[in-house]
Amino acid sequence: MLENYRDVAPQGTVELLRQLGRRVEGKSMVHVNSTRYGGGVAEMLHRLLPLFEELGVKVRWEVMTGSDLFYRTTKSFHNALQGTRQRITPEMYDAFIECNCDNAKRMNLDGEFAMIHDPQPAALIDARPHGATWIWRCHIDVSTPQHSVWQFLRPFVIRYDAAVFSLPKFSQRLPLPQFLVYPSIDPFSEKNCELEPDEIDRVLQRVGVPRDKPILLQVSRFDRFKDPVGVVAAYRLVKKSHDCRLVLAGGTATDDPEGAEMLAEVQEAVGSDPDVHILLLPPTANLEINALQRAATIIYQKSTREGFGLTVAEALWKGKPVIGGETGGITVQLIPGVTGFTVNSPEGAAFYTRRLLNEPELMAVLGRQGKEYARHRFLITRHLQEYLGLLIYLQQRVRNG
Repeated sequence: MLENYRDVAPQGTVELLRQLGRRVEGKSMVHVNSTRYGGGVAEMLHRLLPLFEELGVKVRWEVMTGSDLFYRTTKSFHNALQGTRQRITPEMYDAFIECNCDNAKRMNLDGEFAMIHDPQPAALIDARPHGATWIWRCHIDVSTPQHSVWQFLRPFVIRYDAAVFSLPKFSQRLPLPQFLVYPSIDPFSEKNCELEPDEIDRVLQRVGVPRDKPILLQVSRFDRFKDPVGVVAAYRLVKKSHDCRLVLAGGTATDDPEGAEMLAEVQEAVGSDPDVHILLLPPTANLEINALQRAATIIYQKSTREGFGLTVAEALWKGKPVIGGETGGITVQLIPGVTGFTVNSPEGAAFYTRRLLNEPELMAVLGRQGKEYARHRFLITRHLQEYLGLLIYLQQRVRNG
């Protein structure tokens, strides 16, 4: 499988991966997160783990299960850690601890390495097997958290052997080694592979989106931080001067109980506009997302808070101009005027949308430059290389005492 990447990754990448793989060949590793489908973490694990296996690392993937109260609690944790004040009751804290304890009894956590993803399973550190090296992989921005929630989680986090963040500014001061690893996309996944024009046409016809006018697209969960209502507002401003369609494509993750509420707000904002298409897609709708992104004229990711925003990398890889919120990992991916534009308001998004619709040559330039930027920065091969380097470093650190 690694050989497939030779023609899309930067030169020499496959050889480097094989050399690094030999340093950890035969080691065992377990990944733990809170959902098998839905969201970027699960999507990356589906693609990364087979590559680890090919390089000789024995990997497993354990997924947490929990009550509705646990998922409401961890959603509140997620919001609080990203700076939105939440009311967390003692019952909610107790549910978090209890769920982690129950999962620790059920899961197979044996392995020389473990990578524990995000806050939901952070308390599993209580069940770390003797001699194992554990890594806390945080995919969200915890730089300005609600103090009470961070003070609850921090005693678990500081017991890990290392922490990995997606951006330097997402991290906290911690008494353990910290590492920077960007998330990634797989150019051969169903969501990102090349599609024939007639296949794109068939998919759009099936989901009910005509191609008779420019398509503005946002692909994301119906989550308040993704600001879908703000996207609708930007579209309405653009619509005054340009006849276009807006497509909001997404769903909800299994660990996000607020999705239905947000969807209702979006539907109310859209009203009966026939040129706005709200597509409720299952987590497995990768072909549909691929086709929509390739058919789109301009792609949004107008988040107000964001971990990294892999939909931006997906859009860049497909050669599309992107307008994103000036937050989180979007600012790493969108270089203003080079690979896209960042904005802080519906008015800003509308301004750049109108400019791009009026300058198709600029759209083409941004698309070409964005794809090359994604090739070097955001493909799975770079991600795998950095994870292997992390394991090698931690392995040597253990040997050196």
